[in-house]
Amino acid sequence: MADLAFSARGFRERLARFCETAVVPQAIVDAVSKILADIRTKGDRGISTTLRRIDGVALKPSQFAISKEERAAALKRLGRADREAIRESVASVTDFHRHALPRSWSAKNRHGATIGERFYPIDRVGLYVPTDLASTAIMTGALAKLAGVPEIVAFTPCDSEGNVNDAVLAAMHLCGITEAYRVGGVAAVGAMAFGTESIRAVSKIFGPGNAYTVEAKRQVYGTIGVDLLPGPSEVLVIADRSANPRFVAADLLAQAEHGSGREKIFLVSLSRDVARSIRAEMREQVKTLSRKALIREVLRSGFFSVVVDTYAEAAEVANFVAPEHMELEVDAGKLSYLTKTITTAGAIMQGGWSATALGDFVAGPSHELPTGRSGRYFSGLQVSDFFRRSSLIRYNERALKKAAPAAEAFARMEGLDGHGRSVSIRLEKS
Repeated sequence: MADLAFSARGFRERLARFCETAVVPQAIVDAVSKILADIRTKGDRGISTTLRRIDGVALKPSQFAISKEERAAALKRLGRADREAIRESVASVTDFHRHALPRSWSAKNRHGATIGERFYPIDRVGLYVPTDLASTAIMTGALAKLAGVPEIVAFTPCDSEGNVNDAVLAAMHLCGITEAYRVGGVAAVGAMAFGTESIRAVSKIFGPGNAYTVEAKRQVYGTIGVDLLPGPSEVLVIADRSANPRFVAADLLAQAEHGSGREKIFLVSLSRDVARSIRAEMREQVKTLSRKALIREVLRSGFFSVVVDTYAEAAEVANFVAPEHMELEVDAGKLSYLTKTITTAGAIMQGGWSATALGDFVAGPSHELPTGRSGRYFSGLQVSDFFRRSSLIRYNERALKKAAPAAEAFARMEGLDGHGRSVSIRLEKS
């Protein structure tokens, strides 16, 4: 796709059509529905059949579980540098989210009654960890552990021999995962939602996935809770003349390499010269990457480049896209303006040294972020998502007398005389 001008006729319509391609095709919806029905009705046998048919994996129900000993052994097999990287990531993520831990509180309202909130960790959560993504085990598992969730259950795909990536297993071990299963895709979501003979259902699912996995989460929502619906990766980079084209190109290519073919890559340039320089760098750098075939496929259908005249126009594009990741590769004097003006991005990387990959792995915030324009109403994963909340209300007679007139007025307005009576009866003399 050529670099479009923000001012070009029909630009907004073209941008909207491009973003709509993130919508899940009906064929995926139907395929997911069938698999979930098999898991719900056939249990373990449905999982085994699905894994054999889709992934070419032959597993008996007795082979689904990954023992604690297997996870601990994987940590020992890793090289020292890898072990330390995982520990560093766990520490960074835990430190970041500790600031956001919800706290129970109580106070007096205007009637003199005691009010407040109590927060409780969810009893049993399921974490979906895509193939080989040890960082996702951390970005979900570390939060669950920090929240004090008593049962943290992880699911991840395995290879044809039933093996799981050692780094994934090690990350699970260091995050305090209590149960783990070598089951991936829609089958994993079905097991978490409905339970089987060998796997107990969870109360809420966390974790990103491909279009099939995310659609499965959407379909089971209501049966159990889900965090958000994070699909294939997205990045939007705003670049002006101060940007280093090599950095920008590298970051765009990095988010295109995940491999689903449905990734979305957005470049918003403040001049055509900037856009041309970045495109030239992308053409050269992609030649050196191991996943260049996958990246080129994404760039053919999932790359959108626009040239804007002002930073306000750049912000307008970003707010419409609501990107999962956003990089501000702009003059330092414009960082504050853009950060305040763009209100829909999942994560904002400020300045040329803040590569998106740092947020993916070690910076601290969870990399589970909203995609497909859902950043307009979803935020990235937070530790509070692993809690449920109860509000508290405690009145005495004196406080009730102050509240009664307004409560009874509402009962009259809404035609609910029983509501009004339930208040007034408490104030009648026996």
